[in-house]
Amino acid sequence: MEETKTLSQRILKELLDLAKIFVICFVIVFILTHYVAKPIRVEGSSMYPTLQDGQLGITNVFAVKFQNVSRFDVVIVYNEERGEHWVKRVIGVPGDTVESKDDVLKINGKVVDQFFLNQTYVKDMQKEGNFTSDFGPVTLKEDEYWLMGDNRIRSEDSRIHGPFKESELVGKAVLVFFPFNEFQYVHNTGD
Repeated sequence: MEETKTLSQRILKELLDLAKIFVICFVIVFILTHYVAKPIRVEGSSMYPTLQDGQLGITNVFAVKFQNVSRFDVVIVYNEERGEHWVKRVIGVPGDTVESKDDVLKINGKVVDQFFLNQTYVKDMQKEGNFTSDFGPVTLKEDEYWLMGDNRIRSEDSRIHGPFKESELVGKAVLVFFPFNEFQYVHNTGD
């Protein structure tokens, strides 16, 4: 009888230890994915050729929560309407007035060089018409960002959905780790 009780106690102790391990792992994963880095998958071609459809990577969650988001940063935004995470580029920051007409981007009335775009790709796409559809001028409120994909012709972004709120930004920059031969760090370019 004594032996059965001891065996039951050992099994119970082992199960409690196993439960503790699961709880600790869950807490660590929760903290990492909500405050440090979040895994992402690039869906679609809105950031082509900067990022490719199907690439896997991680984004810096800490940076978007505790550092400034600057013009031309690559960010991950959550589109609640669709329930999807999108990779986009910050074009306008709070207080900016943004507009585009005939493929000329203006921020606060000044023409902006879009050095981050692949110029060869842009020129090829312009054979079919404007690379960036006309919009604006739009003046952003203090918690709003104007986001667009680098592949303007195939990007669903602020031109359709309007400005995104700061609370919708999930991460900054993307470290692509798969496919392995496409390993790259798509960093924030700042202004």
